[in-house]
Amino acid sequence: MTSPRLHALDPPVDPARDHVLGPPDAELTLVEYGSYACPFCHAAHEVVANLRDRFGDRLRYVFRQLPIRSEDAVPTAELAEFAGATTGQFWHVHDALMRRGPHFAPGVLEEVAKEFGLPPRDEAHAAASRRAAQRVNADAESARRSGARFTPTFFVGGRQYEGAWDESALGEALLSSLGHRLQTATLDFVRWAPSTGLLLLVATALAIAVTTSPLGPAFGTLWERPLGIRLGGLEFSLPLLDWVNHALLTVFFLVVGLEIKRELTVGRLSSWRAAALPIVASIGGVVAPALLYLLIVPRGPSAAGWGTVISTDTAFAVALIVMLGDRVPVDLRVFLTAAAIVDDLLAIAVIALFYTEAIHAPWLLASVAVTLALLALARSRIYRALPYAVLGVVLWVCLHEAGLHATLAGVIVTPTRPPANLRALLAQAQTVIEADHQSAGGEVMRHGPSEPALRALDVIHDRMESPASKLLRSIEPWASYAVLPVFALANAGVTFSAKGIEGHGRTLLAIVLGLVVGKPLGIIAGSFLVVRTGIAAKPTDFSWRQLGGAAVLAGIGFTVSLFIAGQAFPGPADLFAAKIAIFAASAVAGGLGVAILWPRARPLEASVASREPQGEPGRIPGSPAA
Repeated sequence: MTSPRLHALDPPVDPARDHVLGPPDAELTLVEYGSYACPFCHAAHEVVANLRDRFGDRLRYVFRQLPIRSEDAVPTAELAEFAGATTGQFWHVHDALMRRGPHFAPGVLEEVAKEFGLPPRDEAHAAASRRAAQRVNADAESARRSGARFTPTFFVGGRQYEGAWDESALGEALLSSLGHRLQTATLDFVRWAPSTGLLLLVATALAIAVTTSPLGPAFGTLWERPLGIRLGGLEFSLPLLDWVNHALLTVFFLVVGLEIKRELTVGRLSSWRAAALPIVASIGGVVAPALLYLLIVPRGPSAAGWGTVISTDTAFAVALIVMLGDRVPVDLRVFLTAAAIVDDLLAIAVIALFYTEAIHAPWLLASVAVTLALLALARSRIYRALPYAVLGVVLWVCLHEAGLHATLAGVIVTPTRPPANLRALLAQAQTVIEADHQSAGGEVMRHGPSEPALRALDVIHDRMESPASKLLRSIEPWASYAVLPVFALANAGVTFSAKGIEGHGRTLLAIVLGLVVGKPLGIIAGSFLVVRTGIAAKPTDFSWRQLGGAAVLAGIGFTVSLFIAGQAFPGPADLFAAKIAIFAASAVAGGLGVAILWPRARPLEASVASREPQGEPGRIPGSPAA
């Protein structure tokens, strides 16, 4: 759910190697990977010139070659490097190419060479020609290592810059203003895959620390305070804890629902062949621990707690897998993530079917009516967010009053639509821009596209991204970095004491064994069954030992386990014991999973994996792209 961290420049700027414009020891450094055949680089060229005027000797500017976009890209890049290698006129030729491009008519490169008195690229200068080509290739390779995939890509102070390309934004980044430093630090943290798990851990530790401190009673009372709205004689009020668990957590389940829809339509679960392994493994990982729990606690009020052992906390499990680095193959991460998505879907179904209060038929009928209205909006190809947001709030209220868990509204509310034809839309956007530019002609007092052109571009941009994808991109950070930590803060508070768990031995044992033993056994058994029967094939990049390690990590049950525990154990003593068991089981599962995955794959394991059945010819069995 997270993106890679911002890349560092590789190699760093070296005045002895790089083309540096400005003092070699200047305090500010701007590096650009660009292409003379790229129209955006030509626009950025003027921005860089303005920045050099603004900062003067405080700025050194470095240009590295990344020849992409057209057949002119490599010849122009080699010409600039040839000029640098033979006459030392790299920057003069660079400026000339930027002024004449990005489309170069036949003979233009010869004209540029003649203008600057460059020697002919004949046998007498073959060595310089080879050095120019090698320099272009070396720059392109350094772009790959540095994470530059398009032109222009800027690096400020040795770090990839992802802001706007205008003079003001780049100048702010170069000056390292407080706002830019905060933005960079925030992006780094968010893009660090274990960040969500770390934030959950901090919130959990804080909740436990406050609960066990003298502030504990006041902290507990805070979550019981009523909060609501009143309109005339109508009042809707809930304790603050219920607002967190039933309203705020709806955002989390909305993200889960959006991810499920994406995976089922265009993601890893869009084909049965690719989805069979994680789906069956996840089903086994739900059924086995539930059965084990009910074997230990067959009757009584505590039997309702079987749902606490069925779910995996994806944030913690993925955080540990990422921190293990290359000890965990990429295909194993894909498998665990896909299984966790299916796991979330099954947990939502369990909550809806088994952890609801008394059903109120009128409100249930109203919920059905609102759901049908949402479907009608989607069928009518209405993709604006506002109608769905309004009906989503109405649906939440109806579900809550019906006795169902209102968090289900998050799974129902958002529409999907077929992916856009990007090639056609990009061509349309280019046509709009060119037509607007031509219609303006030589008009003065024009600083950008006209309003009709901007409206047309807005329509094209809106069509490029589905409402589900747009909403997921917008609210996923809120779910990960606000909703889940607040949920942990509200629900994880517990004081560890032997007295508090007296008389709850069976419940403790059932939860711990369900998560630590039942969960991995179910996942391994489901995986073995689906591979053995030939329905799917295990990717050869990871061994059965490594799959077992990931299955053990899946026994980390936290967010949804705590949520279900709150519904299954209404008594404070029972809930206290369940929380202790969930914490203990999660800690044991995390430690065991890391211990199993820590050893790197041995040659014997790799050899056995490589001899496993490969599935259909021409396809990668069990891979997300299969």
